[in-house]
Amino acid sequence: MIKKIHHLAVAVKDLEAAAGFYQDVLGLVFSGPDTVAAQKTKVGFLDIGECSIELVQPTEESSPLTKFLQAKGPGMHHICFEVDDIEAEVKSLLERGVAMVDEKPRPGAHGSKVAFIHPSATSGVLIELTELPSGDEDPA
Repeated sequence: MIKKIHHLAVAVKDLEAAAGFYQDVLGLVFSGPDTVAAQKTKVGFLDIGECSIELVQPTEESSPLTKFLQAKGPGMHHICFEVDDIEAEVKSLLERGVAMVDEKPRPGAHGSKVAFIHPSATSGVLIELTELPSGDEDPA
C-alpha cells in the first residue's frame, strides 16, 4: 500500500551545481552526495515538508540515466512513492499485468529497497516504489 509521496526526482548533469540553486536561491538544505552503485548514480536530497527533491546524476556512461539525459536533457525524472512492503507491492503489480522495469526490488539510496514501474503502464511517468530500512525514520 502506498503511504505517501517520498520524493520527486530531477535528472541533472552536475549534482553539486544543481544543488547550488536549490540551496542558494530556494534556501533548501542539501544532504548528499550519496552514490547508489546498483543504479550507477550519485544522488542528493533536499527536504521540503514531508517530501524531498532528489537530484540524481549518472556516474557511468552505461547508466540508464545517461540515456535519459541525452534524449531529454535535465529535468523531471520520476515520482517516488513510499510503501511498507515492496516485495508484496511488486508481486501484486506483476500479477495484475503491470509493466515493470524491476521485477525484483534492488538496493536504493540510504539502505532502501526500490523498484520502478515502467512508464508504459503509467501514462508516461516513471514511478519508483521505495521501502525504507526497517526502524529508520523517513528523512523527508
